[in-house]
Amino acid sequence: MANDAAGADATVRRIADYASGLSFSDLSPDAIHACKRRIVDTLGCAVAAFDAEPCRIARALALRADVSGGARVLGTARRALPELATFANAAMGRYLDGNDCFPGGGGHPSGVIAPVLAAAQLAGADAQAVIAAIVVGYEVHHALHASLRVMTKGFDHAFYPAVAAAAAAANVLRLDHAGTVNAIALAVTANLPLAVTRRGQLSMWKGVAEANGARNGLFAALLAQAGMTGPDKPFEGALGLQHLVGPVDPGLIGRAPLAIVSADMKFYVTEYHSQGPLAAALSLAGGLDLDEIAAIRVRTYAFAHKEIGSGPEKWRAATRETADHSLPYIVAATLVDGSFSDAIFAPARFADPRILALADRITVAEAPEFTRAFPQKFRSQVELTMRDGTRRTGGVEVPHGHHDDPLTDAEVDAKFAMLAGRKLPAERVAGALRLIRDFEHCAHTDVLFDALVIAPEH
Repeated sequence: MANDAAGADATVRRIADYASGLSFSDLSPDAIHACKRRIVDTLGCAVAAFDAEPCRIARALALRADVSGGARVLGTARRALPELATFANAAMGRYLDGNDCFPGGGGHPSGVIAPVLAAAQLAGADAQAVIAAIVVGYEVHHALHASLRVMTKGFDHAFYPAVAAAAAAANVLRLDHAGTVNAIALAVTANLPLAVTRRGQLSMWKGVAEANGARNGLFAALLAQAGMTGPDKPFEGALGLQHLVGPVDPGLIGRAPLAIVSADMKFYVTEYHSQGPLAAALSLAGGLDLDEIAAIRVRTYAFAHKEIGSGPEKWRAATRETADHSLPYIVAATLVDGSFSDAIFAPARFADPRILALADRITVAEAPEFTRAFPQKFRSQVELTMRDGTRRTGGVEVPHGHHDDPLTDAEVDAKFAMLAGRKLPAERVAGALRLIRDFEHCAHTDVLFDALVIAPEH
């Protein structure tokens, strides 16, 4: 067992070197700014999802008992066990699927924000420590995805936030190197989930699987802080991770540009690979007579076709989770409405005869040239064939929010105002934005939670 780092494999030691060594003073202004943008984006998504059923379930479980020395549950004035607060908060941040990502099966690195905030409250850490720890989480998450691509091997990307959260929480809890090694080892060993999460008619679990990984990552760090040891060779040892899904290259960690700067953000509150076709459909929507559309052909790359453009359930979504991962549903609903809002994912819309009729005229096909350009480009094309034989075509190379076409700060703020404004009055939304934009000067993290209380007695 890894009672110290001496016997640990090289991979876990090198990840721990970075996780235990990074501090706020090491960060560039760009990395700090990028981190605050992700906090804005994630908390906006979380506030908007406060009343979603899976989030209510997670929050109710967290709040079965008040814990005076625990972590805040977002939207409330109450504290819970830190790992349960993490699950509730991360579930809110992820459920609407509007937060940042590493496209192509890389998951959502902003899932590390909730466990870091919980750990910071336990440690009495300031906002600068929070920012440094979040950067650690993004780096570890990205290195795991870039090395492993676990979704190609039958596992779910919720693995990445589990390990990233362990490393990030170890940083903010100020675990020594040996403790950090153990935290990472415990998270790696216990958290390799199945990709069935994202197949067929999708369940609530799709939206909270990464929150569970974040919870488990924090729990691994707390176990290590209490003295629990983990296997000394979780990556490279007999029956370790590399023998199942491949080796991790820890040399990816800390390379420029940092992952938190290059992680792609979403302009629309929907699955990332639908962003391009959605934008292409919108470019064609003006003055369109839906009855005159004979056929709609969506061309995309192999990953998008497999994940959101194939399978009969994509044409007849029965759950929100399936609808927000259905390319034909999203394109059809966008054309019907002539605009996009995540309100299309309300269950009442699933049986909308106009959407279903239009979806039945949609085919989704892989374009080999688009697949060859992936993942450097996220090319998509929507072609409408009208009943008179004329055709209209729209397409994009990368969706807005991609790191080659990033959201402006004004757009990030507007997205936050739109989402948080569903639950908070405008003056409180504006105050929360000011707070996060100046976050590195905050002495403690409770101010974030105070700014976003929705139901104090919830």
